[in-house]
Amino acid sequence: MNTHAHPTRGGAVRRRFHRVVCTAALAALATTAAACSDSNDSAEQITLTVLAYDSFVEPASLATFTAQTGIRVVVAKAGDTGTLVNKAILTKGRPEGDVLWGLDSNLLSRAVNTDGLFVAYESEVLDALDPAATALVPGHEVTPVDIGDVCLNYDRAWFEQRAVAPPTSLEDLAKPAYADLLVVQNPATSAPGLAFLLASVAHFGDTGFAEWWQQLRANGVRVVESWDTAYYDEFSAGGGSGTRPIVVSYASSPPATIIYASDPKPTEPLTASVEASCFRTVEFAGILEGTRHTEAAQLLIDFLVSETFQAELPLSNFVYPVRVGVALPELFERFARPTATPLSLPPDEIEANRERWITAWTDTVLD
Repeated sequence: MNTHAHPTRGGAVRRRFHRVVCTAALAALATTAAACSDSNDSAEQITLTVLAYDSFVEPASLATFTAQTGIRVVVAKAGDTGTLVNKAILTKGRPEGDVLWGLDSNLLSRAVNTDGLFVAYESEVLDALDPAATALVPGHEVTPVDIGDVCLNYDRAWFEQRAVAPPTSLEDLAKPAYADLLVVQNPATSAPGLAFLLASVAHFGDTGFAEWWQQLRANGVRVVESWDTAYYDEFSAGGGSGTRPIVVSYASSPPATIIYASDPKPTEPLTASVEASCFRTVEFAGILEGTRHTEAAQLLIDFLVSETFQAELPLSNFVYPVRVGVALPELFERFARPTATPLSLPPDEIEANRERWITAWTDTVLD
C-alpha cells in the first residue's frame, strides 16, 4: 500500500464544494476571481482528464456532473487495461491525466503498492458500495466503481441444433464432446484471458491448473490475442464467420445479442454464460498524484459512484454497478444477473504469482 498518502473524507470535499464550483463559474461568467478562491485551481474553468482503457464508453451522465459543478470532463483513451496501468506507473508524479478509470482487481496490488501513484481519498459514500469491493482497498488509494464477471459464453443455437448439452463446468471443456469448440484469449495480452487463467487457478489450485490446461490443449483449444478476435472472428455467435461455439467473454455479454441485433430483435439472447466458470473482477478509479485539481477530482470520484452514474454502466459498458441497490436494466435482470458465487483470488496473491502463472500457461499451451 502507498503509506505516504492519507485518505481525505468526502465531507471535507463537500464543505469546499462551493469554492470549486465558484472558481469554474467565474470563468464561465467572465467575472473576477475576488469572490472565491481554490489553492488547487485557477480562475479558468476546471477541466479534468480521465484516463481510461480503449473500450470505455462515456455514460451520458458525465454531462450532468459538468452541469452541476461547472467542471468539464475529458476522457483520454490509453490502450488496454495493462497498458493503461503501466503508463500511469511510468508517469507517476507527472500524470497525463487527473483521474484513472479502469484499474482492475487483477492488477490492483501492483498499482496501489507503487508509491506516489494515487492520492488516497475516502469517499463519504463508501458505505453505499459493495463491501466486498471496498474491502480490497482498506487504504482508499482507489475507489471501486464497477463489477464484472468473466465467464464462458456459448452459442445456444449451435448446441440446440446438434442436440448437444452445453458445458456446465470447467471440467467439461476437457471432455471429447467439446473437442475443438473452445476459443480463449492469451492471458499475457488480454484482460479476460488473464481472468480466465485466474479462474482456472482458483478452481483447480496452484498445482492443478496447468494439468487442466494441458488437457484443453489436447482437446483442441484455440488461443488468440484479444477479446475482439475471439468473439467477433472465432465465436460462432459473434456475427462473423467464426466456427467455435464456446468463447471466454462476460456474464453481461448475452443481453448485447439482443440490444445490437437487427430488427426484428430476438426476444431471448443468442448466447448464455456458464456460471460455474465465472471469475469476479472489480474495477477502480483513482486520483493521480500530481494533479492540479485534487478537490475537483474528489468530487468526480463521488459522482462516479452516484446512483445516477452507476445506473448507466450496464448498458453503456456492460458491467455491474458497485453501488448496492442500483436497479439493473430489465434485460440484465432476466438474462445476465451477476454471478451468485463467482471464483476469485486475493489481489496480493495475484500480484505475487501472476507472472509465474502466465509463464506456466505459456509453457503448457503454446510451447
